[in-house]
Formats: sequence, C-alpha cells, structure tokens
Amino acid sequence: MCGIAGFCDFSKRTDSSVLKNMTDSLIHRGPNDSGYEVFDTPNAYIGLGQRRLSIIDLSSGGHQPMHFEKLSIIFNGEIYNYQDIKDELVKQGYTFTSGSDTEVILKGYHCWGDAVVHKFIGMFVYVILDEEKQELTVCRDRAGVKPLYYYWDDNVFLFASELKALHEHPMFIKEIDVNSLSLFLQYSYIPAPYSIFKKTFKLNPGHYFKLSLNTKKITETKYWDVCDFYDKPEMKISEQDAIDEVERLLISSYNYRMVADVPVGLFLSGGYDSTSVAAILQTGRTEKIKSFTIGYKEAAFNEAPEAKKIAEYLGTDHHEWYVTASDAADVFHHLPEIYDEPFADNSVVPTALVSQLASKHVKVSLSADGGDEVFAGYNKFNLSIKYTQSVPYFMQAAFSNVMDLINPENIPYFSSKYNFATRYEKMKKIWADKSPLTALKYISQYITEDEAKKFIASNYERYKTNFDSANNFSSDVDVLNKMLAVDYKTFLADNNLVKVDRATMSVGLEGREPMLDHRIIEFVSQLPADLKIRNKTNKYILKKIVHKYVPKELMDRPKMPFIAPLTIWFKDELKVKIHHYLSEEKLKETGVFNSTPVIKLTTDYLQGKQVNYQKVWNILVFQLWYDKWFTKAA
Repeated sequence: MCGIAGFCDFSKRTDSSVLKNMTDSLIHRGPNDSGYEVFDTPNAYIGLGQRRLSIIDLSSGGHQPMHFEKLSIIFNGEIYNYQDIKDELVKQGYTFTSGSDTEVILKGYHCWGDAVVHKFIGMFVYVILDEEKQELTVCRDRAGVKPLYYYWDDNVFLFASELKALHEHPMFIKEIDVNSLSLFLQYSYIPAPYSIFKKTFKLNPGHYFKLSLNTKKITETKYWDVCDFYDKPEMKISEQDAIDEVERLLISSYNYRMVADVPVGLFLSGGYDSTSVAAILQTGRTEKIKSFTIGYKEAAFNEAPEAKKIAEYLGTDHHEWYVTASDAADVFHHLPEIYDEPFADNSVVPTALVSQLASKHVKVSLSADGGDEVFAGYNKFNLSIKYTQSVPYFMQAAFSNVMDLINPENIPYFSSKYNFATRYEKMKKIWADKSPLTALKYISQYITEDEAKKFIASNYERYKTNFDSANNFSSDVDVLNKMLAVDYKTFLADNNLVKVDRATMSVGLEGREPMLDHRIIEFVSQLPADLKIRNKTNKYILKKIVHKYVPKELMDRPKMPFIAPLTIWFKDELKVKIHHYLSEEKLKETGVFNSTPVIKLTTDYLQGKQVNYQKVWNILVFQLWYDKWFTKAA
C-alpha cells in the first residue's frame, strides 16, 4: 500500500524538487520508504514518485519506482494472488529479485501487456512508463478501491493518489467546478469521473488509459464493468448450490486478504457483513484475530455492545473505544486534510476514529465494505421498488401532476414534518418518471437539484453520472439487480471506498476489502433477486451463510447505520463550529453560496425545526474544506 504521484511535463520545466514535494505530501500513505525519479524523454519530462507502506516484502526489494528493461512502474495497492501469477511467469522464463507484488505486475505487464490486469485479484492503481513505446499507462482496479486523480492542461499531465499532491505542482490551477459542487451538495460526495476542480478528474474504476508522449493523445479503455455481469442471463441454480458457492468464494476472498508480512486485524460492527469476515477468518484459527469497534454513550447510535457479543462468541482479540464529542472535535479540523476533496459522509468521524484505534495494534485492517451493495442490504432498494411498483403507473403520473400545482410549504400540518418539502419534491419526480432507478437516484440525494440551485450563487450545468444508467441494461434484467449495479458504481465507489481509503491511510493503516473480490460480485450479480431480498428480508443469502457460524439470535436485530451522533453533538458541544463556518462573513469569503438560504437553513436547524442535518453538514464540510485549501493555503 502506498501513495503515488507524478507528472508528464511537455514544456520540460518541472524538476525533481517538485516531484519530491508532490510525493512527500502523501507521506501518511507511505511512511516506510520513498522513491522519486524524473525521466528525460524526447518530448517530455516524466516524474514518477512513490511513498511506501511496507506490507508485503518489507525489504528494500520492493522499492519504487521499479524497472525492467524499458519499463518503469509505481504502484499503490495489493495483488493478493501475486504468488500464483509469479509462478506462471517463472514457467515463462522470468526470474525475480524480490518477494514483492510490484515486481510481479511489472514483469506480468512485460509478458502479457494490458491483458495482465485480468489476472489480478486485488486493489490497485499502477502507472507504467514504456520508454520504447513512448507511452504512459495508468490503470485502476475494478471496484475503485484505490484512488487516482489526474489533471490535464495541454502541456502538463499530473496524477496522484490524493488531490493534495497536485497542489504542490506550480502548473496546477485550482478553480472550483460549480457543476461538481452541485453534485457534492446533492449526494455528499462527487461521483467519478468528476472532481471539485476544473480540468481535474478521477480515473473511472475498471479503466486504464494511455498517454502518448509523441502525440499527447489520451486513450481510455474500459476493461471491466459490473453492469456487464448484471446484464448476463439470470443463473439457473438451486438455493443450496448458490449458498455453497458464495460461501466458497467468501472463504477464498477473505483468506487472500490475510496475505501480509505484518499484523492484520478487522473492523467489527456486529452487523452481518463484518461478522461474516470475522467468523470465517477466526474459524479454524488458533491465533486470535484482532477486532476493533467504536462505541458511543448515546445508545441510539451505539453498536459496540452487539459487536462485543459477536467478538466474545467468535473468540477474537477485541478492542473498543467509546468516543465523545471531544474526540470528534479532535478529528473535525483534520477532516479537510484527510479528505482533500469535499466529502460529507455522515460516518467520516467514526471511520477516522476506528482507524486510529486499529493503527495502534496492526498495520492492516479488513473492513466489510461492499456487503450492502453486493447482497442488497440497504432499505433504499426496497423503497425504490415500493414507491414505483405498488402504485399503478397512471396514478403515479396523476399524483405527480397534482403535486406540481401545490407548494409543499403551504400544506397544513405536513409542512412542519421532518424534511417534508424535500421529500415532497422527490416523490413528485419519482412518480413523474415511474422508474425504480430514478427513485434510487432521488432517494440517494440529501439536497435536491432544485435546492442546490438556490444555495449556489452561480449558474451551472448538470453533469451526467452513473445514476443515469437505465440504458446500460437489457430489458429482462431484474429491477433490483439494476439498482445494485448502479449503487456499486456510485455510492460504493465514490462514497464508501473513499471514506475508508482516506481514513485508514491518514494513519498509515492499510484498509482491505474482502467483500469486493471481483469473483464474488461476478457470481452474485447473476443470482436471482429473491436470493438477495426475500419476503422483505435483505441480504437473504448472506444471512443464511452467517447463521452457519453465529447463532441467529445473536444476529437478528434492526440494521443500525455506522454513523456518529452528529445531530446531538452539533446542537451541543460543536454548535460553535456551525456559527463560525456558516456565518454570513464566512459564506461571503467563500463566495460560492447564496448566504440567505444557507443561513435560514442553519438557523432553522439550530432552533430545532424539522431540518435534515445532512444538508447543514454538507455545506459545513465544504466551508471547512475551502478554509483549508483556499483561505489558509493562500
């Protein structure tokens, strides 16, 4: 696991000191080693930099950039099946001087070219300079576990694991893209390929691109797409055979994620996803796996007692930390540094705190991200189907037309209910379109597009995202499976994986994703929908597997989201943060918001009116981010 950064400067003005500054801004991602090289090619200077967190082959043999013949590589991530690929390469006549997976990628690329990516089980971003072909190849893993930002402005191409590294290059122009700002306000994250800055993008998961050093042309190629597997014919399989195969894949995937030359632990919430990881890995092991949980004194948010029961039953070496508003305040001002693009998921604070806890004991921690998206754990899937399929289409259209004539703020009684106006507008649009995929999109928004227009001071264009994917499937794909595919490409990739990557890496901890092995999603995507949700039971097939390891009575309880009690803390200990960062003075300093509706929103919230706190949190997070990367940086 590492942080990588670099450039392709066609003006040949960037020197090694800039590369070092870019790379060293990512020292938290790789505190154990560093490497920087600038290559003088006929048309450009190429800079390749890497900060290393040593997990596999702790020796200097894993140093990067690494070279073989005319190829040079920098790499962030882990290839869990690298030993199997290495054995193939040895049979092809290749020899190895290290035990690192980086050398396997490099020589695998030399042997098979771009097709080598199909052999990898892992999480990765790699950049390969081919001096013979005069091209730069940049490749990102299938799910998008590892990040890659890039900036392209004719004479300079910059790239890095995090945006902060781009700030270190003098040719990087940080200009806010208000189109992306609108997306952030709506979803609390910015979907790929967009970023908060103009001319700056995220490489899409499952893609690689090549930059020709001779022509400056970038060619992007999709090598994997989860939609392609959901679009295959539904698998004809018995329930028991499906359970057996999913369990086999989980066992294989989970054990691959234990490959390391350093201690490995896991985050344990006590829910089905993390319990499946803990149960399968602890079963048959004499050594106790270390597990980590965050708890709160606020009972409505506290999963720690349930996690402790699971840990005791499985026999893990369990660690817990009951955090307070004071602990949250310590993290609060570091959030713009950790998440250097506006990012307002409501569990960033506990994720950062549990990463701190784990980093005191291990160098690698497994999380259970992907379980809800792969096995249909979220209630939003049920609601999207209910809203659009329980009411006849002609009635949905009629309801939408009538609602369009009524201002929700003028409806007696209901107008004072929680977040009513926003929910009213969402339902109006859902019934107008009559599609569960559209319903999923609007349910996923905290701030509607119309509301965002009121908050943002300038006009903007609407960007198309992976939420607009209805035409990516054949007509006979089950509607639940369509929604799962869209959620995999949006909320999972651009919210949950970002959250865990930045939180773990901020403390030099490698986060691994055992439920996101591509072999699992490729199989489960083709299963009938009723093996995912049956009789209103979400995660049906995963629950069947977990109950083989843990008694059902220990697991059966309402699903609890992994969030901090921000609604309580911000009205008490942290209220001063809202008053400061959402004041008229601060809003004018930022210059992107209309201060009047923002101040009304925050005043209503602090006065106890029925306002969705996530709207306040989204704007507050942006203000914090702006203060860090514009005001203080200036």
